[in-house]
Amino acid sequence: MPQRRHLLAALGGLAIAARAGGAVAQQRVQSLYMFIPAGPGGGWDGLGRAIEQVARQAGLVANFQFENVGGAGGTVGLPRFVGQRRGRPDSLMVAGSVMVGATLTNRTPVGLKDVTPISRMTEEVGVVVVPASSEIKDLQGLLDALRANPGAVSVAGGSAGGTDHITLGLILKALGRSAREGSYVAFAGGGPANAAILGAQVKAGISGMSEFAEQIRAGRMRALATTGETRSDPGIPTLKESGVDVVMTNWRGVFAPPSLRPDARERLVALMTEIHALPAWKEMLETRGWQDAFLTGDAFTGFLEKDQQQTEAVLKEIGLA
Repeated sequence: MPQRRHLLAALGGLAIAARAGGAVAQQRVQSLYMFIPAGPGGGWDGLGRAIEQVARQAGLVANFQFENVGGAGGTVGLPRFVGQRRGRPDSLMVAGSVMVGATLTNRTPVGLKDVTPISRMTEEVGVVVVPASSEIKDLQGLLDALRANPGAVSVAGGSAGGTDHITLGLILKALGRSAREGSYVAFAGGGPANAAILGAQVKAGISGMSEFAEQIRAGRMRALATTGETRSDPGIPTLKESGVDVVMTNWRGVFAPPSLRPDARERLVALMTEIHALPAWKEMLETRGWQDAFLTGDAFTGFLEKDQQQTEAVLKEIGLA
């Protein structure tokens, strides 16, 4: 018992319900700190809140504490998480492909290499939109405007160097223009980007489908194209089928602080694995329009290394790094 009490204390309140009567053991966490290196209302915040909702309903986590620190594709908040939560087994950070691009574009000394990978959770296609009041009625209209004068077509999206920015750069390259000619307006979260598009402060926007879905359904935004390999929405064509050979998806996952004990990492992986297996999580994916991209362990670590290399190559190719 003393050894068990010592282990629970070291894990900051994590406890394991023993297997009994053939029931599957469940990960029980008294309190979990969830760090979101972006403003409220965006994709990372959405994933964190979705994890909270499902974990609470299943009784896997009793209490959540959220902190949002936005800016520069997560590179403002990342050093804070690394410095303040080092070694803490009760902490998770939501991040993803946007941070990979942002750390490369901004040449930051701290990156995903400095945190502990736990699990990749979702993947999402992007969508290109314009305000409902826009004179641009379809994708061809936007492409014509970008081809004629990219600088005159302001496009809102996430942080500089992230997935949305890369998507615009690839579109411009496909049109025979340079990515550096684009007028990209970066926002720290989905909320401000939505406001800028709805207020016609920009000509168009690019972001994850879930961030614009509500406005599209309400008729306040017009969806021109998605960025997947195939249609995710029957009524919205892909860039590729529209003659623009660009395919881009946005993955998101969770990370623990650096200097984490191996057993603490295993427990966090077990927690996310159990959340992923719940029927409520599958319902959440369907509701949010997210694709299941669950990955843990060495497979996730290997994916991160490959994604870093590929993103760096793309950013250099289109002149953003």
